[in-house]
Amino acid sequence: TPPTPEKSVIVSYFYFLSYKQGDPVTLYVNKVGPYHNPQETYHYYTLPVCRPKEVHHKSLSLGEVLDGDRMAESLYEIKFRENTEKKLLCQLTLTEKEVDQLREAIEELYYFEFVLDDIPIWGFVGYMEESGFLPHSHKVGLWTHLDFNIEYNGNSVIFANVSVKDSKPVPLEDGGAGHGAVGTGGGLALSFSYSVHWFESPLNHARRAERLRDYSFFPKTLEIHWLSIINSLVLVVLLLGFVIIILMRVLKNDFARYNVEEEGGCDDLDQGDNGWKIIHTDVFRFPPYKSLLCAVLGVGAQFLTLATGIIVMALLGMFNVHRHGAINSAAIMLYALTSCVSGYCSCSFYTQIHGQRWVWNIILTSSLFSAPLFLTWSVVNSVHWWSGSTQALPASTVLLLLGAWVLVGFPLTVIGGIVGKNRAGNFQAPCRTRNIARQIPTQPWYKHTAVHMAIGGFLPFSAISVELYYIFATVWGREHYTLYGILLCVFAILLSVGACISVALTYFLLSGEDYRWWWRSVLSTGSTGLFIFVYSVFYYRNRSSMSGLVQSAEFFGYSLLTALVFSLMLGTVSFWASLVFIRYIYRSLKMD
Repeated sequence: TPPTPEKSVIVSYFYFLSYKQGDPVTLYVNKVGPYHNPQETYHYYTLPVCRPKEVHHKSLSLGEVLDGDRMAESLYEIKFRENTEKKLLCQLTLTEKEVDQLREAIEELYYFEFVLDDIPIWGFVGYMEESGFLPHSHKVGLWTHLDFNIEYNGNSVIFANVSVKDSKPVPLEDGGAGHGAVGTGGGLALSFSYSVHWFESPLNHARRAERLRDYSFFPKTLEIHWLSIINSLVLVVLLLGFVIIILMRVLKNDFARYNVEEEGGCDDLDQGDNGWKIIHTDVFRFPPYKSLLCAVLGVGAQFLTLATGIIVMALLGMFNVHRHGAINSAAIMLYALTSCVSGYCSCSFYTQIHGQRWVWNIILTSSLFSAPLFLTWSVVNSVHWWSGSTQALPASTVLLLLGAWVLVGFPLTVIGGIVGKNRAGNFQAPCRTRNIARQIPTQPWYKHTAVHMAIGGFLPFSAISVELYYIFATVWGREHYTLYGILLCVFAILLSVGACISVALTYFLLSGEDYRWWWRSVLSTGSTGLFIFVYSVFYYRNRSSMSGLVQSAEFFGYSLLTALVFSLMLGTVSFWASLVFIRYIYRSLKMD
């Protein structure tokens, strides 16, 4: 166990360590990996570097483990506010195989991550330079001396980074002789050293996150994207104008035409009218695959609750940039706790539309997302395990996650389903449904399902397409996303556009005397997930430098799950928007 600092102090609901001069400050080594592959990470001690005889790992939270962190104590001796100049860390004699391993890591632009007082410290393992065509020059060097620059304020650490500007890399070509390295018949002898310099910072501990955000080891791309937001807001205003002004004007004319003869019976109206009123005896005919539809609506409602909860927690400042993996832990906790939402919404609506197999409905609801998630994770985790990546979850974490689903998630789904079944009321259909279904006339090509899916999926996607790049840069990069207010705005825009488009497409469908709106409303804007996955392929090929089996498996596996989540959420929103709209227009008719 590392030495304990003087005391722990609580500020803004978070613990931070308080030191006095001379107290040891523990530096943990964490992971290494290719610079352009954020999810391909390996433990730092997989490289032939200085390490203690017995490696002691730090106890990690669930979020840190899921984030690929594997922190272990290092040999660096750092004391609070005491400078150190070129202190020897260790001496190693590397075999030819180990030299080749280091050379390959440097050529793949491996970076390392250390952690000091919850502050990540990044740097490159080595130096590579290629120049000239004829003659071609290829130089690979290893950094054997690191300068640690640490900022402090009072008795707390504010920021830390590492520098190599005052040292020269040890060349690893031709045996690596020179610059302090001694090539011998048995291998390559190297001496590793380090320096520590302390600087006073004007920032107090509560504001140290600002210092980390200003640091730019990784590319900085996140800022407030006013052009994206204004573009999305204009689209929302236009859509709302279309639905509220144009569509309501059309409905007003329809109501005036349909309600002229108040004394006519339904049969007489059926003979003389056409359009959406003529199918009033079929529009509330329950769809096929009731259980699957209700499961989609239940899981979609769960993810709407989950996404809203994550954004609200972020706005409340619960995801500090120094709390590693906090958002991962929160997502898992909320997913388990919101399972009751999916069970309640699914089973309640299933009972309303006269579903009989409610037990099967609960099982389908609980596995609609968890089964694809487990299958995808199994493939991705197997690839990580085969490559030795720290992204491969240990058996204890797997059992913990499985236990969370078995002991919390699934039981809450069952409890929510039972409560929803018992509290379900009537369906509240304004019109009675005939026993014999009406024949649907032949529809033009622009009213087919594929066309509606293309229109309904593209418009919500276009509303978030610009911001989606920055979200991808955060998820598949190393940015710390802090614009949660903007994210909430974009999320609201996405849901609003989906609801507006669904109402418009549903009206066009009913105007053609086609009453099969149930599944069509889910698929119309639910197809946005397909556009998001296509964009992810474009992002991988044209906007990122990711490569390799490990990174590709993780990227495309979880991109598919992301597309599924968006499809479920937007499909749920569009369905309920269409149902509210249909109940409104048929309740406004005067019929016997």
